[in-house]
Amino acid sequence: MALLEVKNLGITFGGLHAVDDFSFSVKKGQLYGLIGPNGAGKTTVFNMLTGVYKPTSGGFTLDGENLTGRPPIEINRKGIARTFQNIRLFKDMSVIDNVKVGLHNGKKYTVAEGIFRLPRFFKEEKELDQRAMELLSVFGLEGERDVLASNLPYGKQRKLEIARALATNPKLLLLDEPAAGMNPNETAELMDTIRFVRDKFEMTILLIEHDMKLVSGICEEVSVLNFGQELAHGVTTEVLNDPKVVTAYLGE
Repeated sequence: MALLEVKNLGITFGGLHAVDDFSFSVKKGQLYGLIGPNGAGKTTVFNMLTGVYKPTSGGFTLDGENLTGRPPIEINRKGIARTFQNIRLFKDMSVIDNVKVGLHNGKKYTVAEGIFRLPRFFKEEKELDQRAMELLSVFGLEGERDVLASNLPYGKQRKLEIARALATNPKLLLLDEPAAGMNPNETAELMDTIRFVRDKFEMTILLIEHDMKLVSGICEEVSVLNFGQELAHGVTTEVLNDPKVVTAYLGE
């Protein structure tokens, strides 16, 4: 059964069709890749799926519910979380506080209870700390809970961003070029991390990536965008060997 169903999705900026009539579906528990040359419209698709942009045509459903055009906070609460191509951590906050920000969906105490430090505030804060530490331990970051996010090595900042996204308790995790800036060893470790996240959290993952070794290593199916339109889709190994796809990346 498809968790994410995208039908005829499109957006126009002035006279430019950044994405045009794009359709695909991602099954529950699947690792799905969205690839294409620079400027093909991949991040624009992510921005529509997370409410940053409102589509001008088509739409999408998550678990059968139409979320097209809803605001980002509502889409996140319904179950879509993301990371960014350029890491967007709260760099002057500690590692654990970055994850606790992601746990906001589970917070139930009121502003007044927080201001006056009433019993429910302390009880829930303790529970949030425990949950945050559980997530940090998944990524081997529990020993750096009090370190500023800006002081983490690059690879660990990527892991922290994924941990923060998972803290919102999503059904679908969107990863925007998670291997960008990583060396081969870090990329190999990231591949293991992504597989582990999928299996441990029973997560459905949609990722944008230019590293074809990573894509072929973990993605079961892919869709290829070129100039905002679908060029190919299907089983990863077959798509990556499609002459049209090779030409789009490398030229004639």
